[in-house]
Amino acid sequence: MNPPSYGLAGVLGWPVAHSRSPKIHSYWISKYGLLGAYVQLPVAPGQLGLALPGLAALGFRGCNITLPHKVDALHLVDALDANAARIGAINTIVVQGDGSLKGFNNDGFGYIQSLLDAKPDWRADAGPVAVLGAGGAARAVVLSLADRGAREIRLLNRTPEKAQALANEFGAPVRALPWSQRHAALADVAMLVNTTSQGMQGQPALDLDLAALPLHALVSDVIYVPMQTPLLAAARQRGNATVNGLGMLLNQARPAFEAWFGVMPEITAELRRAIEAGL
Repeated sequence: MNPPSYGLAGVLGWPVAHSRSPKIHSYWISKYGLLGAYVQLPVAPGQLGLALPGLAALGFRGCNITLPHKVDALHLVDALDANAARIGAINTIVVQGDGSLKGFNNDGFGYIQSLLDAKPDWRADAGPVAVLGAGGAARAVVLSLADRGAREIRLLNRTPEKAQALANEFGAPVRALPWSQRHAALADVAMLVNTTSQGMQGQPALDLDLAALPLHALVSDVIYVPMQTPLLAAARQRGNATVNGLGMLLNQARPAFEAWFGVMPEITAELRRAIEAGL
């Protein structure tokens, strides 16, 4: 009888020292009694084309892809999941049986599941949605909301050309609005989503007046460091329900772990406490 094989995966980016992914995946490896490890893979910009072909040779089952490589890596894998191709970025690579690399994007899945975990009755078609930002996270969020039935997505970005390009690419229900209209654009929304880095630890707070935001609107931020951004703090103070980015982080990790280790893991209260303690 052959011994169980050792599973090896990691997070590839620059930098990666701040990533919570090793703690998440290491917790699951231990919880399910698996043989394996999840490691940091710091790869500088310009070195990605050298690093990715080495995954199979080094015995990796795959890796997560984080900033700044999510878009560049998409062009370096051998095959793409259909959803990743639509989003235009990948956050997961799975080494196939023949050693080829297939790219996936689980961010949209993780985002929607985080909303449902926080509010099981949440619906994407409850009313207009305002999304701030037009980067990789915005692409995953916007497409996942559209797939769930959102009828109107107002996309606002400090560089308006990026928002317009995204709206042109995705089509209805996405509509780009000027950044100067961000305050007024909240007037009748059912949900507000921040996908920018504004409010992240070390970054300035998001410049957004919530006066027009309905009190029943859900306010979501993909940031998880800190867990309560200035946006979420302001929203909670005025009575809005809020969802931070930790649930998205945890949920996007689940299908990747299953692809590498053969087990769909659970997000336990113990895991949440362990991650929160390090934030």
